[in-house]
Amino acid sequence: MDLQGKRFLVIGGAGFIGSHLVDELCRRDVAEIRVFDNFSRGREENLAQALADPRVNIFPHGGDILHRDILRAAMQGVDGVFHLAALWLLHCWDYPRSAFEVNVGGTFNVLEAMLDAGVRRLVYSSSASVYGDAVREPMNEDHPCNNTNFYGATKIAGEHMCRALHHRYKGTDRHFDYCGLRYMNVYGPRQDYRGAYIAVIMKMLDRLDRGLAPVVYGDGSQAYDFVYVGDCALANVRAMESGATDACYNVGTGIKTTIRELAGLVIELTGSDREIHYEPAGLTFVKNRIGDPARAEAEIGFRADRGLREGLAELIAWRRAHMRLVRERRREAGLPDED
Repeated sequence: MDLQGKRFLVIGGAGFIGSHLVDELCRRDVAEIRVFDNFSRGREENLAQALADPRVNIFPHGGDILHRDILRAAMQGVDGVFHLAALWLLHCWDYPRSAFEVNVGGTFNVLEAMLDAGVRRLVYSSSASVYGDAVREPMNEDHPCNNTNFYGATKIAGEHMCRALHHRYKGTDRHFDYCGLRYMNVYGPRQDYRGAYIAVIMKMLDRLDRGLAPVVYGDGSQAYDFVYVGDCALANVRAMESGATDACYNVGTGIKTTIRELAGLVIELTGSDREIHYEPAGLTFVKNRIGDPARAEAEIGFRADRGLREGLAELIAWRRAHMRLVRERRREAGLPDED
């Protein structure tokens, strides 16, 4: 799709990845960026810069994907939809019924509203959680879906609903195309404390601020593919622009980083003289996950280019400049305000 002059609905557009996507769309010659968000996790502060652009607006009548009539109204006149709204991993762990209603039922509502409004293209935010622990490295998109948690189950369901309805209406006047994006471990400015794996960065920084050593659970050998949030935003745009359909793509760097290495880099970038403090391992859903980025580069033209050192430096700078917001998000996550 040529984005010039097009109108887009960004569902979950005030969230972590969603707000960066709105920023990325603002750099394009689009006609409108319509944000649909219920602000359960997203924040209007995340859109502060984008809302200065007259093309950006928050849909005024609501932003909950469970409100089908409001969602249907928000779809009117839209050329493409980015669907990023979901309950996060730990919320799904604690509240599987709500996870089913929002992540599965809500995604069906999005698809149904698209079909009714005649919207022809969707970019669906899935997750590398669909893979579970790696049985081979790096994991390409044909890796088995070894997921064992409910969040990953809802994302698998979302992918398959997209595929099933794509094929159901293929060749009819209700036909639509879609791309799914399987994010690896996303980090960067505006992140909060609710990501099961990425919140560890914020908690390390909290401890270093207090002159304490960052905590690593187990021996720190757990390894992940850390991808910068701005790169994830770009992946969404590339997916919308591409002609690819009926496929899901890894969004990652393909670079393996252990939690021990991550902690060492955080210590170095903050100039701390503390050493890592190791504690017994706690709840861990996945211990090893590194994605193969080759197919995304070949088929949708996306390649992550922000290195972990540079991305962490940007996160640290953002955090220092937004300590009031950081403290607020810490309280929202049920963590004590220790500053």
